[in-house]
Amino acid sequence: MKKKKSFSFIFGIGIIILAFLGMASKPKAHIASKVEIVRLKNNHYQLLVNKKPYIVRGVCYSPIPIGSSYDYDFWSDANQPWKTDGKMMKRIGINTVRFYSSGNDPIAVRKVISELYSLYGIRTIMGNWLGFWNYPAPFYSDPNFRNNIKREVLRMVREYKDEPGILFWVLGNENNYSFSGRVNPWPCPEAEKLTDPREQIEVRARIYYSFINELAREIHRLDPNHPVVMGNGELMYLDIAKQYCPDIDIIGSVIYRGKTFGNIFRGLRNTFDKPLLLIEFGCDAYNAYTKKEDQENQSVFIISQWREIYKNIAGGPGEGNCLGGTIFEWNDEWWKHNDYDSKGWIQHDTESNWSNGAYYFDIKVEGNKNMNEEWFGIVGLSPELQGGLNKRLPRKIYYMLGEFWKRPQRFITNAKESNRRK
Repeated sequence: MKKKKSFSFIFGIGIIILAFLGMASKPKAHIASKVEIVRLKNNHYQLLVNKKPYIVRGVCYSPIPIGSSYDYDFWSDANQPWKTDGKMMKRIGINTVRFYSSGNDPIAVRKVISELYSLYGIRTIMGNWLGFWNYPAPFYSDPNFRNNIKREVLRMVREYKDEPGILFWVLGNENNYSFSGRVNPWPCPEAEKLTDPREQIEVRARIYYSFINELAREIHRLDPNHPVVMGNGELMYLDIAKQYCPDIDIIGSVIYRGKTFGNIFRGLRNTFDKPLLLIEFGCDAYNAYTKKEDQENQSVFIISQWREIYKNIAGGPGEGNCLGGTIFEWNDEWWKHNDYDSKGWIQHDTESNWSNGAYYFDIKVEGNKNMNEEWFGIVGLSPELQGGLNKRLPRKIYYMLGEFWKRPQRFITNAKESNRRK
């Protein structure tokens, strides 16, 4: 009896051990992070990831090599630029990247999202242009066009919603600029019957924002774990958006106002009381007036912008409605100036197509065109290759951001003291 009992006991223990080893040998299932926004008693908005406070310290990320253009498939790049960049980002405290859209190969995209998070702790904000750059123009009043875009967006959500590194979904970027015909105008029979330009804008805004709300509802149904961001140029038309898209979670603002964001935090609070994510902002590193690279002014402007972000996060002295931001951008894009001319993609162009007086350090350039699209990176690129990639050239702002994020309060206090002396 004793021998039989011992055998049964040992056999049972063996089965348990084998079962445990079998479980351990299986790959761990992906568990999506729970991302939520809570409204505190003081009406501040706080972002929580797995119940821990999270401030978005991010960059817009598009690692396109010199000589290539916007359609380059960096997701499948055998040189894996996200690993080189991920190490550099982690070193200074970047915790988030924003992709404007996903690639065509879900396996490749999933690998990038997964490795950025598992290797460097960097989360992903994934976006969709909503057909804004389609040719011909987007047709937001056309049911077929809307259905095609909806399928594309929901496919993206299904593909990546269970990745632990996913943070938010972003719908659009500056699509609201199309309402007035300023950028990518789209046909709208309902609006074209009207003669008053303001009424035409309101009709287009209603159609577009209603579509955004429809998408947000569908995304929430598929994925309750990740908030939906509406990408918007500035705060334009948000009084209309408030009426037609209550189901979005976050306003994502693209804003270039120089050193300051002005009244954007209070303006949003009064217009459409939602949390704010600054999805695109920054300063170029080229001085069009002196015709030289200007890392100093780039640093001064971007650090000033981050001071304002931190003043307006939950618990700060400001409006408490900011969740952080994604700087435009991680690396320079040499294809930007004349994107239609492949010969120009190997030139670091210093010509500008537009002006902005808020960036006053070089506005006196002839013609006032001072915004240099190819020089917005906090990291420059060199034609020299390292490991198959263009060598990364960290600018002064790269190091300054690392210092700021370690001790933001010190920078804010120093700025106050400096202003008092002035």
